[in-house]
Amino acid sequence: MTQRFTPEARGLGMTSQRARDRLIERLKAQGIADRRVLDVMRSLPRHLFVEEALASRAYEDTALPIGQAQTISQPYVVARMTSALIEHALPKKALEVGTGSGYQAAVLAALVENVYTVERIDELLRNARRRFRKLGIDNIRSKHADGKLGWAEHAPYDAIILTAADDALREELFDQLAPDGVLVAPVGKPGVQKLLRYRLVEKEAGAMWVGESLGDVSFVPLLGGLV
Repeated sequence: MTQRFTPEARGLGMTSQRARDRLIERLKAQGIADRRVLDVMRSLPRHLFVEEALASRAYEDTALPIGQAQTISQPYVVARMTSALIEHALPKKALEVGTGSGYQAAVLAALVENVYTVERIDELLRNARRRFRKLGIDNIRSKHADGKLGWAEHAPYDAIILTAADDALREELFDQLAPDGVLVAPVGKPGVQKLLRYRLVEKEAGAMWVGESLGDVSFVPLLGGLV
C-alpha cells in the first residue's frame, strides 16, 4: 500500500512516518505481536481519517472525535480487534458493521481480499468513501444501511467485526457468518463492555457460537435506523 500514498498521505512532523513508527512501538509494548497488523498500521496514514485540526494527534494511542457523536477507535483497539479477527486464519471476505471514519475498513482491506462495510450515518459514509478513493483502496464495498442487520446480500462472511457496542448480538449477524468464521465485537452496556470473539464450537447439544472474552473496552453504542 505504501507506494500508492501521496506526499500528503506520508505526512510531515506530527503526521510523519517517524510518528507512525513511535505508535507501532507503543502497540508492541502493549502486547500487539501480529506483524501483519503492525506493518499495515505503520504504513496507513491515520491522519487522513480525522479532521485536519486533529491531524497532529492522529498517532497518539487514543480515540478521537469524527463528528456525529462518533469516534475513530484507539489504535490499540483497532490492532487488538484486527489481530483477533485474523489470528486463526486470514479471511477472504469480511463484513464491518460501522464504517465510521473508514480507518478500520482500510486496515482490513490491506489484509483481506474483499471488505464489505455498512454505516447508518450518510455523512460519515460519504467522507469514508472519499478517503478510500484518495488512497486508491479499491477492495472495499460500502452501503448506507442499518448495520444491526448486517449485509445479507453478500453473506456468508469469513469474518465480521463490529465497531460499536450492542447489549446483545443479533441472530442476523451469526446467520451471515460462515461455519468456520469468526466474529469480533464489543458487547455490553456503557461501562461494562467486553470485547468478545465468537467461533462455532461443537457441544453435546450441537454446534453453537461461543464468545471468548478479550478484555474490557469502551465503545459508542450500536444504534439502529438511518441518519
